[in-house]
Parts: sequence; C-alpha cells; structure tokens
Amino acid sequence: MTPKVSVVIPTYNEEDYIRGCLDSLAHSTLAKPDFEVLVVDGMSEDGTSAIVESYPKEELDLRLIENKYRTTPFALNLGIKASISEVVLILGAHSEVYPDFLERNLQALEAELDACCVGGIAENVYSNPTAEAIGAAMGSSFGVGNAHFRTGKKSGFVDTVAFGAYRREVFERIGYFDEMLTRNQDDEFNYRMTSKGMKIFLDPGIRYKYYVRGDFKKLYRQYYQYGYWKVFVNKKHGSVTTWRQLVPMLFVAYLFIALVVSVLSSSVALLTPLILYLGLAVFMAYRSHPSDPVRTLRAFLILHLAYGIGYWGGILDALILNRSAGENQSSR
Repeated sequence: MTPKVSVVIPTYNEEDYIRGCLDSLAHSTLAKPDFEVLVVDGMSEDGTSAIVESYPKEELDLRLIENKYRTTPFALNLGIKASISEVVLILGAHSEVYPDFLERNLQALEAELDACCVGGIAENVYSNPTAEAIGAAMGSSFGVGNAHFRTGKKSGFVDTVAFGAYRREVFERIGYFDEMLTRNQDDEFNYRMTSKGMKIFLDPGIRYKYYVRGDFKKLYRQYYQYGYWKVFVNKKHGSVTTWRQLVPMLFVAYLFIALVVSVLSSSVALLTPLILYLGLAVFMAYRSHPSDPVRTLRAFLILHLAYGIGYWGGILDALILNRSAGENQSSR
C-alpha cells in the first residue's frame, strides 16, 4: 500500500530533539500505513542516528538516510527522491506535531484544489528566558514583517510557509531545492513555485510546536545567513523576491551614514529616525513580552541588524566580487 504522505526530516546533531519529533508523529491520528517518515542525517556526531536506528519499527514506517553532503538542501532532495507518496511534507527535527497534524495537511490539500502546497502555524516552545524573548520577537510583525506562519495573523494564500506539505507534481514541474543555498533554500523554492503560478495556502488550523533556540549568538548567525544567502537567491532570479527584505539592509546603511555624518559634522539631526526606531522597538518589546522587554528588545535589534549586515555581506560576495553560491563556505 502506497502511503498518502511522506515526512522528510533533515537532521544534524539533533539528539536532544529527534526522539520527541518522532514520538509526536507516532501518535498521529493518521493510520500508520498512510504515512512514512524519512530522517536524512548529515553524518551527526552525537547520538541522532543511533536514536533513529533504534526507534521501534512497529511505531513508525521509518527510514534513515545518510546525507554525506551535510547541508539542508541536499538532505531535502535526498528525502524527496527516496519518498514514494503523492504528498511530501517537510518537517524540522526541532518540531513536535499535534496528533491531527498530518490529517489536517491532507484535508487542506483536498479542500484547496488550487493549492500546490499547504502549511500551518508554529507554536513556540521555550527552553529558557532568552528563548522566550526570541520567540516573542519572532512572533511580532515588527520583528519579522509579514511572515504569517510565525505571526499567525492570516489565513489564505501566502508567499511562503515553513514545513510545507507539497504535492509531488510540484517537484516534477520545477525541480528540487537549490543545493548551493545553505540558507533560504525553502524561500527560493517557494518563490519558484509562486512565480510559476503554483499557490501556497496557510491554514491556521494546522499547528505544530517548535523549540526555539535560546542563544543570542546563534540567533545572530542564523539571521546573518538569512540576509547573506537572500542576495544569492535574488542574483539567481535577477530580481528582488520580496521588497520587505530590503528594509534591514537599508536600515544598516542608514545607521552607518548617520553615525559617520554625525561624528564628522557634530550634528545629530540625522539621528532622529534612529531615535524614533528605538522608541518603537522599546514599545513593541513591552507589548510583545511585558515580563522581559529588555531581552526582547535585544532580540529585535539582532533580527534587524544581523539580517541587514548579512545582506550587505551577500552584496559584496555575490554582486561585487561575483562569487558563486558554491564558492563561499565561510557563511555556511
């Protein structure tokens, strides 16, 4: 019997989370013969692969695939090509799904015949106060713009989702994830979809838990990479995929110019927008997470500055130095 949905999970050093992810799938209301799980592991150096290999076979139709290339897009493509169902669902190891998660994805695809991909809303789970502050910032429109799968403020057709369930025909029509993109491969793939007229539907009834990393240094690196690799996505397509991505880059450029001019001219007039931004950031930090606005403010600043600085780094490498996406390993 061919399963209705294949769940592809890229992993690397996820021993703290992978068992919880698999356990949540094992409790699915979808009958066991109706789905398969493919964990694609990037040669983890911890106990990830051992946990997957020892997972009870009677609980899940589970396969472990080795990803010698070790990056996410390779993992996704290996899993998709090895899967056998007509729907492929991408899931992160840091996630745990509700029992009706798989069923709701299939129901949404059946209900929305125009949709080639459906996705849902992330419910953040926090390991420490820093993670809670980061989650509050990432759940705010001020922090991440109109990333509706994080803010949960929209139902309907969108430009991207995380952990989407894709009809197999999507891969047959536009190919697979770009293996040269260490980050932003999902956004780039979804942009390719929508530019070909294939629609993505966000259903707030589809929900999953996501364990937020509680580390500001990791948050900075993550969003620096998002900004950096977005330039390579734009270069590939010869256009800006979404105009909101330019805001952090312009903000960083403004900061540099304003600070230099203010120092050289002893004038603070150019700092007025910065003062207004900081005022708004403080207000949104109190509004988003009133019990810990200081950490939330720091998270807002990291989200915006890291993305903007990364974008400028991408402009330098991709556009000025004309490096290819495969050349630069330092930003992986």
